[in-house]
Amino acid sequence: MSAALRTEGLCKSFTLHLQGGVRLPVLEGVDLAVAPGECVALAGPSGAGKSTLMRCLYGNYGAGGGRIWLRHRGAMLDIARADARLMREVRTETLGHVSQFLRAIPRVPALDIVAAPLLARGMAPEAARRRAAALLARLNLPPRLQGLPPATFSGGEQQRVNLARGFAPGYPVLLLDEPTASLDAANRAVVIAMIEEAKAAGTAVIGIFHDAEVRGRVADRVFKVQPLPNAA
Repeated sequence: MSAALRTEGLCKSFTLHLQGGVRLPVLEGVDLAVAPGECVALAGPSGAGKSTLMRCLYGNYGAGGGRIWLRHRGAMLDIARADARLMREVRTETLGHVSQFLRAIPRVPALDIVAAPLLARGMAPEAARRRAAALLARLNLPPRLQGLPPATFSGGEQQRVNLARGFAPGYPVLLLDEPTASLDAANRAVVIAMIEEAKAAGTAVIGIFHDAEVRGRVADRVFKVQPLPNAA
């Protein structure tokens, strides 16, 4: 089966301008392919570049070299060379991301935060809010909290809002960065089930899972990110 997302020779480095322009290489020659319905877990020691790789895949970091191929609208698109307009389209239709932390928008209720990506896809407001409410309820966020802005929620409650928002649209490719880091055992089990359901529906999942139990339950294979020696 052809990949839903594939990197070829992906490289990324950072220049430390406050330290005399020292160049810090983080990723070099990364070749990764993920098929529809497959979950690949990124592994490696702290500082190896797992989060940097995830940010490159989502377009938060520009690639220093190589290609990032994503199947979008039936064709393979190199998002390492996509402009901002095209990336907005890709993120609306094809590529989802769940980070560890929710960037809460002041005064916007949790229900509206989760419904927003569905509205961006053209779903009717009533249907979008029903789906948002159902996902939040599944993640054990009660109705009394769904109508409140999540800025004052606990870390676990905010992460559940983030998860509901990421899973709501059913993206073909979904990036998960520590999706269960702040969750209790009951909610971890819910997230595991949601990942398995997404895979069964054909979603390609790339994740960082420091929780060995979660990784063992959902990952079809592990991709090791190797740390690079520092270079000037």
